[in-house]
Amino acid sequence: MKRNIKRIIFVVAAVAVWVGAFFMTQRLLEPKYMDDLIEGALTAEYYDETTKHDVIFIGDCEVYENFSPVTLWENYGITSYIRGNAQQLIWQSYYLLEDTLRYEKPEFVVFNVLSMKYGEPQSEEYNRLTLDGMELSPVKIKAVEASMTEDEELITYIFPILRYHSRWNQLKSEDFEYFFKKDKISHNGFIMRADVRPATTFPEPEPLADYTLPATCWEYLDKMAALCKENDIELILIKAPSLYPVWYDQWDEQIVEYAQKNGLAYINLLDKCDEIGIDFYSPETADTYDRGLHLNLSGAEKLSNYFGGWLCSNYQITDHRNDPDISAVYSEKSADYYAMKEDQLRELSEFGELKSY
Repeated sequence: MKRNIKRIIFVVAAVAVWVGAFFMTQRLLEPKYMDDLIEGALTAEYYDETTKHDVIFIGDCEVYENFSPVTLWENYGITSYIRGNAQQLIWQSYYLLEDTLRYEKPEFVVFNVLSMKYGEPQSEEYNRLTLDGMELSPVKIKAVEASMTEDEELITYIFPILRYHSRWNQLKSEDFEYFFKKDKISHNGFIMRADVRPATTFPEPEPLADYTLPATCWEYLDKMAALCKENDIELILIKAPSLYPVWYDQWDEQIVEYAQKNGLAYINLLDKCDEIGIDFYSPETADTYDRGLHLNLSGAEKLSNYFGGWLCSNYQITDHRNDPDISAVYSEKSADYYAMKEDQLRELSEFGELKSY
């Protein structure tokens, strides 16, 4: 009897050691997204939030680089979070919304429509940036299944070591430095860039043989609208202000028609640049850091101030600045925001060029 107990204890301990070693090794080999491709850290940061949000933004780089949740808070008392990633496809946005509803129910979901032009998975690299950081759940499984390219396998998203086992000879100092804990790279999902590179010229847009947006995208937009309606959430469609890639008028007309048919608000913010005060072209003060593809910090603050005012003018939304608990949380967030802003502006002043953030 005692021998059997000892044997059981030995087996359990051996399994525990093996499992621990497996997950420690997996943790080491997974990309940390701290020094390079920092967008890969965005998805996971959401799970560190301690407060609920009035507004959840979902979409691609046109949300996480163009909207400042701290500005929305300071000017309107709106709490918000951006669940966006590089080239985040509409089905990924839909499943990240499902994932969000596991934790909270916002009053508003704001979806940027640029990704409506993509009807098929694009690349494993972009899939990994968005999906690796999702907490394991049935929602993540569905997101991966919808996103995988031909050569990908579901099991490698459940156990990333099966995908990254060959990184042994690519390990860098960041893999050890951020083994246990990563730095925060965003401000409620917003990636800050304070540098200025004004827009110049873009090639004339190529005419398309067919401007019809893909059926898959309409299916997921229907699912997103239905999910929001089921949860009594106001879905708002936007097109963020960016000069490139081109947003064709024919695409815009389809979104306008869909919004009208389904009783949704849609605002093309590219048409509102003058009203917002966005300047893409001034050499020293342009509101873009990459020649018109995305907004920089000053542009994001202008856009957020405009959008917050638009929200308050069109909907009943609570100003939380008199709530001491929420204010205490956002006081810390604001301090971090302005510390990074000061650091970036100092680097620009000293070196004339920002390092990669």
